[in-house]
Amino acid sequence: MSTATSTAVVPPSSKVSDDEAQPFLGPNLNVTLTCPECKIFPPDLIERFSEGDIVCGSCGLVLSDRIVDTRSEWRTFSNDDQNGDDPSRVGDAGNPLFDTEDLSTAISFSPEAGRTGRDLNRAQSKSLVDKKDNALAAAYAKISQMCDGYQLPKIVQDGAKEVYKLVYDEKSLRGKSQESIMAASIFIGCRKAKVARSFKEIWALTNVPRKEIGKVFKIMKTVMQEKNASNPNASYMIQDNEQTTQTSAADLIRRFCSHLGLNTQVTNGAEHIARRCKEVGVLAGRSPTTIAATVIYMAALVFGVYLPPAKISDKTGVSDGTIKTSYRVMYEEKEKLIDPYWIESGKVKLENIPRS
Repeated sequence: MSTATSTAVVPPSSKVSDDEAQPFLGPNLNVTLTCPECKIFPPDLIERFSEGDIVCGSCGLVLSDRIVDTRSEWRTFSNDDQNGDDPSRVGDAGNPLFDTEDLSTAISFSPEAGRTGRDLNRAQSKSLVDKKDNALAAAYAKISQMCDGYQLPKIVQDGAKEVYKLVYDEKSLRGKSQESIMAASIFIGCRKAKVARSFKEIWALTNVPRKEIGKVFKIMKTVMQEKNASNPNASYMIQDNEQTTQTSAADLIRRFCSHLGLNTQVTNGAEHIARRCKEVGVLAGRSPTTIAATVIYMAALVFGVYLPPAKISDKTGVSDGTIKTSYRVMYEEKEKLIDPYWIESGKVKLENIPRS
């Protein structure tokens, strides 16, 4: 005899969750701020950020103070040049080129303000705190003006400003004119950025004599080396700033060729001859500008481009007599200076190169 057993299946919808079967009996830990006078729920609270208080909207009772304003900090000033749109949070960003954090207040003078505005402006201008920064700002503006006049890139301006700040208070530079310090700073900034400029070009830019620029440059170089020895992490400008070796002729050639309107073949040829001159020792002891001018003249003759020395002299500042004299020296070593590939390819023939 067999018996049959049956099992009842409960559908999922009929199952009761554990939370409904066993309701939570613990204390309510949710903290709710309510008004002890009104005792309404939900509470009618108003945040007054101007006073930093939370007050009840029904009876005006102050429930909390010293709240933090979490709203946006954008500020708009109606007297700027951006049509009233100035999303400035806390003023300008800090400038490492100044000693202070640049959070001071500037009081400008206007005729409408009258005597009071003039007195406030004079009082602030006598402040000892901002006097040094004002002098630095004026020097930076002049450095930027000179660099812009010579179309130097911004990296040169930043490097020159940093160098100027490093040596601004040095006793060894007392008695030197500010123009000479700025000129030497620009010269060092050019070398740091690998935008080589000669002393003659810096003299044409700043009207400071070349000898004066050279003297100040040597002093500044010594000062930066001393600071680097005492604190290697003082500034990135001090470290490996020296391209302080003499400016090479190869650094000047491409710019001179651009001013002369020469093609790429002559420019690349002049750079090759300049490198060979340095390796062989031809024209050793002459200035880089003289070597660059002579090399350009020789490269033009090698590739059959008519370029009179007077035109090179006008762009480089080297007299045409100096160019011709130096060229005679290079002509004697032409076999060592000219790339053999030029001869093999038929682009150049040594017998066609004129002696003068």
